Amino acid sequence: MTEEETAEQKTKASSHQFIPKLVGQKITVRPAQGQPITGILRGYNPYELLIEVGPKQIIVFKSSIWCIEIMG
Repeated sequence: MTEEETAEQKTKASSHQFIPKLVGQKITVRPAQGQPITGILRGYNPYELLIEVGPKQIIVFKSSIWCIEIMG
């Protein structure tokens, strides 16, 4: 295994540990383009986040996210 592959695996492992800790917390997602979305993270999968914004639920594709801020 090359150094690059090892670094990539560490990055993937750390991101898998970060998002589960945010479930149920109020966050602001800042997409690469468009308006920030503030709501409660209700779920996730490898490609999407499910965010509750008031009475609505919004699915955001992870590939469009620039950053996530923890509001709580």
